[in-house]
Amino acid sequence: MSLSYYPASITVLIKRIAKLPGIGEKTAERLALHILNGSRRDAEALAESISAIKTSVRSCNRCFSLSDNDLCRICANPARDHATVCVVEQPADMIAVEKSGAFQGVYHILQGVLSPIDGMGPEKIRIRELLARIQDGVKEIVIATSTNMEGEATASYLSERLKSYPVKVTRIASGVPMGGDLKYVDQVTIRRAMETRHGF
Repeated sequence: MSLSYYPASITVLIKRIAKLPGIGEKTAERLALHILNGSRRDAEALAESISAIKTSVRSCNRCFSLSDNDLCRICANPARDHATVCVVEQPADMIAVEKSGAFQGVYHILQGVLSPIDGMGPEKIRIRELLARIQDGVKEIVIATSTNMEGEATASYLSERLKSYPVKVTRIASGVPMGGDLKYVDQVTIRRAMETRHGF
């Protein structure tokens, strides 16, 4: 698609929007023109929102999810079961479990999975921090990594590391398909998997 017939400022915006995942040049063009034709107030609000997430969003000091404060809303909530920790790979996986409504504990985000081929060893993900959290009265660790090869390898590694700790270790049950990515699994399936979790 030729963008030469647009002014340079629109062309730059289209190219930048097209860098977003899942956005092709045609969609980027449509979005850029929508922004152009909208109000200045809406465009400025969008720009401010984008700028704000780069300056205010950080990792929660406890679970490593996304947060605007030192602790995320879940870790700061005294009504949650802080003795039960669900271990997931990324914040998007935590959101998927939350949407199911099946879990009332807290989370630990590994920020990755074990993948030697990609240079991701145990020291590259938040395993050390998980082990440190056990001292805070944790009674159960629910491992909810994906059921692909890397997720299963990470779950097995964690279960071995946790054997010497005084905690119950469970794995979410079948219902999440093998090779499935947790954030794409429907909420009913996640609820069933969480409710029928099992020990190793």
